Amino acid sequence: QVQLVESGGGLVQAGGSLRLSCATSGGHTFSTYDMAWYRQAPGKEREFVTSIGTSGVNTAYAESVKGRFTITRGNVKNTVYLQMNSLKPEDTAIYYCHNPNLGYWGQGTHVTISS
Repeated sequence: QVQLVESGGGLVQAGGSLRLSCATSGGHTFSTYDMAWYRQAPGKEREFVTSIGTSGVNTAYAESVKGRFTITRGNVKNTVYLQMNSLKPEDTAIYYCHNPNLGYWGQGTHVTISS
């Protein structure tokens, strides 16, 4: 069974940085699947943050994070990363790793940005 495990969340001040990781396992060929990050802020619906294609070349970002967040992947380590810079209080949310091809989600990692 495919598992996605996020890590790297925490509490940082506005303007700071965090790097999230999503380690995948479970007998699937990680390098053949797109990957994505979503987030859900308190009282709001889950929203798309960013995605990355199989080779790591093709990426997409929500307008709200463009220029601040960067998604990368390590196909040897079966891990996808989210580097978040210039964080804002409105980035506070639970961040979820997602395999859009297989439909799997991680359990989420909490990110809190203080003003």
